[in-house]
Amino acid sequence: MKVTMQATSSRSGTYRQTVRVRDHQLIADEPLDQGGDDTGPSPQELLAASLASCTAITMEMYAQRKGWDIGDVEVACEYAPADRGCPTKFSLVMRMPDSLSAEQVERLRVIAAKCPVHRTLDGEVMFDERVERVSLAR
Repeated sequence: MKVTMQATSSRSGTYRQTVRVRDHQLIADEPLDQGGDDTGPSPQELLAASLASCTAITMEMYAQRKGWDIGDVEVACEYAPADRGCPTKFSLVMRMPDSLSAEQVERLRVIAAKCPVHRTLDGEVMFDERVERVSLAR
């Protein structure tokens, strides 16, 4: 079964966007030095946050299925967008309790790369874009 997800973003300030996903709402904006009001993370920061959180959740789910108590796991993600001659780069640091065995740490490291966001970013991506013209109420 193919799962389809949807997010809707609409302007609510200079660059500020109100993003709706299911029954949730969050704000995306640009930093002050980019002309925004800095009322929320930038879309690029949200991309890094998506990868960090998906990686952590994937490791937690795997550990739970294995019956491992892995305590608090933290994933930090640095993201450098593509630049002339350099590809997009994500740097992930997974912080795990030192009480885990080397085998558990290695298995969690391998499983982390299988999170859905990581696979999406690592795989082929296709876009289907269209414009719908609507009359906006003012």
